[in-house]
Order: sequence, then structure tokens, then C-alpha cells
Amino acid sequence: MKVALCGVVAALTVVLMLFEGLVSVASVAIPAVAGCLLIPIVAEAGLGHAFGAYGAAAVLVLLLAPDREAALIYVLFFGYYPALFAVVSKIKSRILLWGAKLMIFNAAAIAEGLLAIYVLGIPFEDFPLLGGWGPVVLLALANLVFVLYDYVLAGLIGQYYRRFYGKLGRMFHR
Repeated sequence: MKVALCGVVAALTVVLMLFEGLVSVASVAIPAVAGCLLIPIVAEAGLGHAFGAYGAAAVLVLLLAPDREAALIYVLFFGYYPALFAVVSKIKSRILLWGAKLMIFNAAAIAEGLLAIYVLGIPFEDFPLLGGWGPVVLLALANLVFVLYDYVLAGLIGQYYRRFYGKLGRMFHR
């Protein structure tokens, strides 16, 4: 039953990422929503199954997704972060917790930017209004969006446990 859940979620993730080709302005939002599909797997089947489903979905997304940059965003951060959230959230110190979360996000954001420019060939745009500070300002703004995403993800996970875990859990915890 757990493997079936992982397969269905991986397939839903790929379908959702395929829709990104229809709505090209959602190249960050759709990978973020697709990553949230891991929440039931982490809760019901565990981290091992969640990372396995992420791996399967990531390979298929890289092969099939029409928007390569959105695929990179999914693979390098949003795809695995809901599972990693469960691991990182065990850190007791709030300072160390947020330090770890921000380091993970910034490493992924910088890697995505560099891969998009140097591997995918997405042209590096000049930031005439911001000068040489453009990438730094964008990274700072991305960090603000990440903090909001992390807060919303924590709320979604809490809602899943309050509303569905007891009901769906019976199928998986026999």
C-alpha cells in the first residue's frame, strides 16, 4: 500500500509539472505545490519512501517537463524539501534550525541559478536598475519568499495531521 501511494504521488507530481508548460508564469509556484504532495508520504509511509518517490518523480520531471528551469527548481529544492523539513525540524535551537534551513535554500537557489545560466543556457540578464547588486537583491527577496513558504508548509503539515492522518493512517498502520 505504501509503494502504491508513492507511485500515485510521483505520477501526480509529474502531471502537475507538465501543466507548468501551459502556465509558464508559475515556474516557481507549481514546483512548490508539487513538492507539497510529499506530505502524505512522509506522514504515512516514512522518510525512506518519501525520498524514493521524490527520486522517481525527479527523474521523470527532468525527462518530461517542458520548462527546464521549473524542473531544476523542483529537483534542486522544492521536490525534496517537505521530506527534509521533517529531518531539519528536529533541531532544537531556533537559530541553528533557521541557519540550516537558510543554508539549504541558498545552496539550492545558487546552484539552480548557475545551472540555469551555464547548463541550460538561459541568458544572464543585466539588472540596470539594481546594477551589480541585482543577483544579491533577488537572492535576498527569494529568502523572504522561502521563509513564507516554510511557514505555509508547516501549516499544511499541521493541517494534514489534524484532518487526515487518523483517517488515512488506518490503511497504512495496520
